[in-house]
Amino acid sequence: MKHVVVIGGGQAGSSLVAKLRNSGFEGQITLVAEEPAPPYQRPPLSKAYLLGEMDVERLFLRPESFYADNNITLLLSQPAGEIDPKAQTVTVGEETISYDELVLATGSAPRQLPAAVGGELDGVYTVRTLQDADAMEPEFCEGARVLIIGGGYIGLEAAAVAAKKGLKVTLVEMADRILQRVASPETSNYFRDLHKSHGVDLREGVGLDHLTGEGRVNGAKLTDGTTLEVDFVIVGVGITPVTDLAEKAGVALENGIKTNAQGQTSDPHIWAVGDCASFPFKGERIRLESVGNAIDQAELVAQNIMGADIDYVAKPWFWSDQYDTKLQIAGLNSEYDNVVTRLGEKSVSYWYFKGPDLLALDAMNDPRGYMVGKRLIEAGKSPSPEAIADPETDLKALLKA
Repeated sequence: MKHVVVIGGGQAGSSLVAKLRNSGFEGQITLVAEEPAPPYQRPPLSKAYLLGEMDVERLFLRPESFYADNNITLLLSQPAGEIDPKAQTVTVGEETISYDELVLATGSAPRQLPAAVGGELDGVYTVRTLQDADAMEPEFCEGARVLIIGGGYIGLEAAAVAAKKGLKVTLVEMADRILQRVASPETSNYFRDLHKSHGVDLREGVGLDHLTGEGRVNGAKLTDGTTLEVDFVIVGVGITPVTDLAEKAGVALENGIKTNAQGQTSDPHIWAVGDCASFPFKGERIRLESVGNAIDQAELVAQNIMGADIDYVAKPWFWSDQYDTKLQIAGLNSEYDNVVTRLGEKSVSYWYFKGPDLLALDAMNDPRGYMVGKRLIEAGKSPSPEAIADPETDLKALLKA
């Protein structure tokens, strides 16, 4: 009987094993998870869960009973040790497990501050796991002083939670502007104004020199020479794909674990999905860090393990919640040369073009614009920038053009 082993208990791993069973796979399935909790959603950790608006059970992607009910062996608190591609085995704890097909859904890990600048002091946190969120939750006391390092989406979401809970928030971003790597100046301006309106001390073009404290952090010196007194620190300076298992097994890497269009690695019996996997997309090789990609890619690989022989066609989308603003993103904005603004009564969206081609959009409290834009991008349709900018344009009509 065929045995599929999946390493990684996140969104991708859970989606893949569920799709296998729902598609009629009758073989053995083992899901190996490093964390003690069953697979859960990560995005709410820096939003609703940290705010206390979501119970831990609601984080779980599926009830723990789902796995037993579907004859899926779920191994919790079990980090995988080593893959032997020739023998087709993987060590998990003290056990060696044989596989017919192995799926790496190892995800990504947050970049840590180096110990040399105070990264190992108590009171310094990252936001990636349930354990991370639970560890920092007691710090969120009204009036506490928090320094957030990094002006990407994780840092901004954490800042929004802290500000809503009455903390004194300072956020530093080494680049010239927040969101510089992922968004237009227009989107950066929107979120800068939003955070400042909620009392966040937002400093751009300023990085961390080092943290201070004996055992526990109590202050920070910034690259512009200023010093701050702080009670705790949240680090949001990006994530990196977890590839060490693949690398030790001799599996090819390229911006993550390198796969073909069907999710297969350089070893025909090893597959990769989610944050850790890079794949071909429009003549390039990309890696997508998103829930949508984790689900879609995992479900496609489940079908390919069963012989479907389907190429993955990514449909990138992302979101972020900050205060009362819901940001929805469709497409990829790389190499854009024009940003078109569409204003609504209580919404705004920024549409990214390269020449005449629509690439992506950022929609703030504009679900209608987002849905139309997403469908246009996926259909390869590009309305004129003038039509997008005109508030009188019926966006739905553009889908029929």
